[in-house]
Amino acid sequence: MDITGLTIKEIQNGFAKKEFCAKDVAESFLKKIVKEDKEIGSYLSVFSDRAIEDAKKVDELREKKSLGMLAGIPCGIKDNIMISGQRCTAGSKVLDNYIAPYNAGVVDRLEKENCVFLGKLNLDEFAIGSSGEYSGFFPIKNPKAEGCVPGGSSAGPAAAVAGNLCTFSLGSDTGGSIRQPAAFCGVVGLKTTYGRVSRHGLIAMASSLDQIGPLARNVEDAEIVFDAIKGKDSMDSTSCGDVEIKTPKKFKIGIVKEAMGEGIDEKIKEGFNNIVKKLGKENIEIQEISLPYMEYGLACYYIIMTAEVSSNLARYDGVKYGKRSSADNLLDTYLKTRKDFLGKEVKRRIMLGTYCLSAGYYDAYYLRALKVRTVIANDFKNAFKKVDLLMMPTTPTLPFKFGERIANPLSMYMADLLTVPANIAGIPAISIPGPEIDGLPFGVQFVAPAFHEKNLFTFGKIFEKI
Repeated sequence: MDITGLTIKEIQNGFAKKEFCAKDVAESFLKKIVKEDKEIGSYLSVFSDRAIEDAKKVDELREKKSLGMLAGIPCGIKDNIMISGQRCTAGSKVLDNYIAPYNAGVVDRLEKENCVFLGKLNLDEFAIGSSGEYSGFFPIKNPKAEGCVPGGSSAGPAAAVAGNLCTFSLGSDTGGSIRQPAAFCGVVGLKTTYGRVSRHGLIAMASSLDQIGPLARNVEDAEIVFDAIKGKDSMDSTSCGDVEIKTPKKFKIGIVKEAMGEGIDEKIKEGFNNIVKKLGKENIEIQEISLPYMEYGLACYYIIMTAEVSSNLARYDGVKYGKRSSADNLLDTYLKTRKDFLGKEVKRRIMLGTYCLSAGYYDAYYLRALKVRTVIANDFKNAFKKVDLLMMPTTPTLPFKFGERIANPLSMYMADLLTVPANIAGIPAISIPGPEIDGLPFGVQFVAPAFHEKNLFTFGKIFEKI
């Protein structure tokens, strides 16, 4: 039996039947990581000793007391989420020597559920990137599409799940950084409602957009992990508790008209339309929905995001923590440290954000983007008066080749076209694998009103069976 290919429920059933123990499971994954991850590059740190110790504790406690919902389940954590006492780089050379002083809120919750931590996963530097090519250490490869990028910025978390190097992973999603790599790697990725999952201990990229969420083999696994990590955290003032919602007996699905227009690859359109026809044959109610301001989403996002990146990344100056370059005075220390240890794309976004926030441009760019953000959020609210969920492709293209877009930042930014609107509006969205197109993974995205993750899971399980 290949334990590494099992879902959470299948591993739990194996424990219940005593077909294997938690230590067996941890060892199986660690052996696979040693054997295969040199080629994929999904891990930046592997916790071999800790994983075995965690698993042994689960086995010892199994007979004595009830364990958490993820007891003995091996996971990987994106390396911008802190685990106390472990290196946390955010994929950047500037934090190469940084040791996390405390656990992120989500890590505390997973520890309470007796999860087994396999290690920290690679990412585009400071979660800035859409391809997995911008890691400060080494690029990540796509286990499901040879020669193609895995997507970003949660490239390591997506590739690790797709390559059976962990059962599930946690990533962060600022403009599609969970859903886009999930689509490119053929796994499930969930972006939660803003505030539904604590951001405490997440190294900030754009604070009003960032959210932590799971990547998993199927919708059921994503739901289990979400239930484990959600909830209010006193250390995160933006976090919130549960809200009761009703699940409809029959779902009304809205097909977003603007998600099938300019910039969407013809093969994506064809594959998506085939899925819509299948849903129609299953007597699922479908109607076309217009989000007239969605076309401004990408421009709005790249102003708000870069502005917040400029502010959040100002702290990496060689003085407070992380690496430092020697210089004769304080200003030169700042400049040399940032020049030596920050990557090209990170510098580009810092400069764009600083420009947007500068005197004379704040009102013209940043303030206007905030107004557009409100209009986009209202677009979604109006749409959800007519339908329960919105449906669109996750990405405008299939996985692209390494190096294909890296020389043209604007073409790289277009990869976020269909994912950023949910972040701008602060609402939940999930990417679920559809049928492959030309042998390449293809993701279908469902978007729900705020706090309606349950409806995403309920319909997602129906979608998986069609």
